[in-house]
Amino acid sequence: MEPTRRSSYDASFKLKAIDVAIQEGNRAAARKLSVNESMVRRWRRQREDLMQCPKSKKAFRGHKSRCPELENVLEDWVNTQRAGGRGVSTVQIQLKAKTIAREMEIEDFKAGPSWCFRFMKRKNLSIRTRTSLSQQLPADYQEKIKNFHKFVETKTQEHSIGPDEIINMDEVPLTFDLPLTRTVNKTGASSVLLKTTGHERTHFTCVLACTASGQKLPPMVIFKRITMPKEQLQKGIVVKVNAKGWMMEGVMKEWLMECYSKRPGGFFHRKKALLVLDSMRAHITESVKEAIKKKNSIPVVIPGGTTKYLQPLDICVNRAFKAALRVEWETWMTSGEKSFTKTGRMRKASFTDVCQWILTA
Repeated sequence: MEPTRRSSYDASFKLKAIDVAIQEGNRAAARKLSVNESMVRRWRRQREDLMQCPKSKKAFRGHKSRCPELENVLEDWVNTQRAGGRGVSTVQIQLKAKTIAREMEIEDFKAGPSWCFRFMKRKNLSIRTRTSLSQQLPADYQEKIKNFHKFVETKTQEHSIGPDEIINMDEVPLTFDLPLTRTVNKTGASSVLLKTTGHERTHFTCVLACTASGQKLPPMVIFKRITMPKEQLQKGIVVKVNAKGWMMEGVMKEWLMECYSKRPGGFFHRKKALLVLDSMRAHITESVKEAIKKKNSIPVVIPGGTTKYLQPLDICVNRAFKAALRVEWETWMTSGEKSFTKTGRMRKASFTDVCQWILTA
């Protein structure tokens, strides 16, 4: 006699069985889905857990927590730290767990690395790479967002401004080296090296701008140097230099003349336009505002602390641009011959190379 083969069912099937059981009863659901009635009863008891777990999960395996109350308090602490934008490491979790155990008078609680990772798995926590610097939201940010939207809507209706005349600009800080922060490597290796030219701290700035209809304005790049590069630079990109390699009031006026005026219909500026920019100091000086108005444009300043909600380039362009730029850098690093200094250090990419990366990205 052949042994009975056992079947396993995923969470989506179990939830379906629970829905049928609620409507028609446990026995009817078991007959309809060809399962044992005791299984339906057990699934109904597990309904809350099944609704929260992945739909493809088939079983709740693993050890249950020995100290569920301690772990609940610890989870609240982790959530509080992350809500405040503070980083949390596994070592901090272990130390905090020991502190809570002492307060709860729990004996023989070691809070080792293995327990820490089991705790993280039970509480759906994982180690993540930082995606962006935390921005402190103002207390009245919702009201500021509402007022911003209302102002833009009023001006677009008042002057019949279309998508071609709504322009957003933003500065993107960059470096000559763009290495990944993580890489695939042999487990257990004592060191994980990533090859660079050693110029990952040599900064420059790229200024991007686009219209609401999706048209791109010529990019501007600001290098940190006193004199202009002697290299023959590409057309289609505006190159500037200053001691800080960052947007300044004078450079902002040059951007208005050399990039902003290149948009469709921007040279004669017959149509009213909206220029959306953040509240950086170089954007909001009186002389810059006057220069924008001379271009028959209305400066629309994004309230401080709300760019992650209101800056279109921040939300959907800059990240993709940086990723494409990193691809160009990696291609350059892995192909062609490189020049070296007398001490054996690889020289950084030329200004021509960087400008070409930006145009391609």
